[in-house]
Amino acid sequence: MRSTQIRSTFLDFFTARGHRQVPSSSLVSPDPELLLTNAGMNQFKPYYLGRATPDFRRATTLQKCVRTGDLDNVGRTARHVTFFEMLGNFSFGGYFKEETTAWAWELITEGFGLPRDRLWITVYEDDDEAERLWRRLGVPGERIQRLGKADNYWSMGMAGPCGPSSEIHYDRGPAYGPGGGPASGGERYLELWNLVFMQDVRDEDFRIVGELPAKSIDTGLGVDRLAIVLQDVPDIFHTDLLLPILETVRELAGFGDDTSLKIVADHARAAAFLIADGVLPSGDGRGYVLRRLLRRAIRHARLLGVDEAVLPTLTGAVVDLHGATWPELETARPLIEKVVTAEEEGFARTLRQGSRILDTAIRERRLSPKVAFDLHDTYGFPFDLTVDAARAAGLTVDEDAFGALLEERRRRSRSGRTEPGRGPRPGSGTTAFVGYDATRAEARLRTILRDGVEVPAAVEGDEVEVLLDRTPFYAEAGGQVGDRGVIRTASGAVLTVTDTRPGHVHVARVESGEVVPGDAEAVVDAERRAAVARSHTATHVLHAMLRRTLGAHATQRGSLVDAGRLRFDFAHFEPLSPERLRAVQTLVNERLLDDPEVRVWHADRAEAEAAGAVALFGETYGERVRIVDIGDFSRELCGGTHVGHGSQAGPVHLLGESSIGSGLRRIEALTGVDALRHQDRERGLLTELADLLRVRSDEAPERLRQRLAELAEARRVLERHRREELTAEAVRLAGHAKRVGQGWLVVQRVSGVDADELRPLAAEVLERRGGVVVLGAQIGGRALLVAAVSPDLGEPARTVLTTAATAIGGGAGGKGTVANAGGRHTGRLDEALRLAATSARALLGGG
Repeated sequence: MRSTQIRSTFLDFFTARGHRQVPSSSLVSPDPELLLTNAGMNQFKPYYLGRATPDFRRATTLQKCVRTGDLDNVGRTARHVTFFEMLGNFSFGGYFKEETTAWAWELITEGFGLPRDRLWITVYEDDDEAERLWRRLGVPGERIQRLGKADNYWSMGMAGPCGPSSEIHYDRGPAYGPGGGPASGGERYLELWNLVFMQDVRDEDFRIVGELPAKSIDTGLGVDRLAIVLQDVPDIFHTDLLLPILETVRELAGFGDDTSLKIVADHARAAAFLIADGVLPSGDGRGYVLRRLLRRAIRHARLLGVDEAVLPTLTGAVVDLHGATWPELETARPLIEKVVTAEEEGFARTLRQGSRILDTAIRERRLSPKVAFDLHDTYGFPFDLTVDAARAAGLTVDEDAFGALLEERRRRSRSGRTEPGRGPRPGSGTTAFVGYDATRAEARLRTILRDGVEVPAAVEGDEVEVLLDRTPFYAEAGGQVGDRGVIRTASGAVLTVTDTRPGHVHVARVESGEVVPGDAEAVVDAERRAAVARSHTATHVLHAMLRRTLGAHATQRGSLVDAGRLRFDFAHFEPLSPERLRAVQTLVNERLLDDPEVRVWHADRAEAEAAGAVALFGETYGERVRIVDIGDFSRELCGGTHVGHGSQAGPVHLLGESSIGSGLRRIEALTGVDALRHQDRERGLLTELADLLRVRSDEAPERLRQRLAELAEARRVLERHRREELTAEAVRLAGHAKRVGQGWLVVQRVSGVDADELRPLAAEVLERRGGVVVLGAQIGGRALLVAAVSPDLGEPARTVLTTAATAIGGGAGGKGTVANAGGRHTGRLDEALRLAATSARALLGGG
């Protein structure tokens, strides 16, 4: 069963039982190890506490997650990856243990067809009720094990809802380890589905203090793990969720260490999803996790001998593979390519410098914490890569000692003490912002920082942070992005400012000359500043119109104000319909067309509040505040830049609205020229579609619906004909069977089938002629083999293909009665079939 079928089977099963599917817009989880989820438990905390609406008494979802807690196990086990998909069903007071265990058992055994005698159950050590329910469903007592809190009790990692859990495990057989059930650990028993019975409430000390007012259900079924079982492959990397990406890595690298191949494939997949979800590489938080994954992927690609850029190709393969299921990947394709390209180019320089030093230290067996620190501090070489390289060479690095050196560096940087050989640090002082009325200013460059440490000078190619005594550059704050532009020094050096961070820290790259403290000219990118100002004014108007339309509760909870676009988070308890969203967009643009004056004034905090100024959630303000008025309908405390009149901010085009948490919604919009360009593109697409359908633009949607219905019917007919053709082919192939020893033997080369049809075709031939069936085909430039053997022969099908797979340059996979192999040597397919026939005759006892 392919992953698309796994998802649809699960969602259809629970939809038929009255579950509402939760939208799959991404939510950022507060758990630092669980970076992305589509239905994080904190989103639903109010419902667990008895405040569920009827729509949420039964819910189902497809989640996406990135977890880095088991990073070192990626590529070394069958189940560990950083990105994974999780299917779940939820109940907020609608049903409890009896229903969810019965449904889980029905779906896993009937819907997915897993054999009952290979399923094991674990329950919490004190949960007698759960064990009784499983026994009632027919699970024998010897395949139910009780485990403690570490394994079978779930919480949100904080005070609040919690409860015991019960897990369904699949026994992969003795080839994967000794028996003993899930409690024995190891790779043999694969956890598939975790059913959490949310029934308790705990306090800050993790003590159970009561029961939930509405007992609830929260489950998680791993798509990746279920795919391993249903596709009969040895690990996640050979499922259809990862194999195409892994094959892309192999094409780039040729042959190499299998673990490195898997790490590169896994990390590329996780990185693509992170970037599509708005995470960008940085030095801390989630951005650091992304950068670490990217750099580990690059490092292992280099270990495989790949010297050219790999991430753009690999993340492109991820989008190709998963874009249909997760459309945000396709939307973010250009951004993903841009981010990974820049990151790989930058890290290539770091690797070249640091790797030479690291390799020498490893070769001479002198990889001390000081060497690791110097690599990190001077060359920017990531410490985790140093640890990885050391581990591969059988060495260790004292991480505590490294941490102490790093903390001492940070302490010296904070205190401004004199460092040996560096001279005194100039006075820190404050930076005067002069950019509300100007985008150019004369200034004095006071301080140059590299990796957080002050340096006396910087040269061409250096990436630095600089501090000025006065600046026209707006520093990132209140959701508004930092300015970009140019700094030119009196000595003739030129720096490109790529960002301005809080504290008026100018992030820059030295383009030419040598940068030293002294006089300078700071020039903001005025065109970009104007575009950002349009977005900021539009954000205030959007805020006001949302409150007017939805109510005073619809207050801002976060924002991103950028050139030509904005993102606005606000408090609201239900989705906005398309009609309401269009109504809000109309109100915003009508207000802007009225051309209200944008006025800025200052007052004491109390005076501003008395005047009705809106203070934003999560922001901190001093006693003296800056207020921005737009006409007579918007008054907010704000330190950002704005246009002078409303008409300068429009038009505004709302792209869409989604949930980002319990009671939180998000609107994304385009402003100014970007909004016009988007509308022009949409109009052009509609015109093109109408031309293709040969109707007027207003008739295009209905005509398209008709065409799609016709296409769906034609596809159903074609699929039926195709099934009939394959059945006829199976009958023809069975007619070529030869009696050998204990059964029948069919060994044939076939054509006109695709890779997905080869296995079921072999299985159908086997049903007609018990014994051994071996089919070979040349598909997509590869030689493919499939073998199917009768269970009574007592041997796995892969034994028939072991020698044959080598002939085509591959290996045999599969543990059951059907196995497959593939390789690039298409010219040796007939030879491989002869070798497989020899192995099959031996298995049948025919000599």
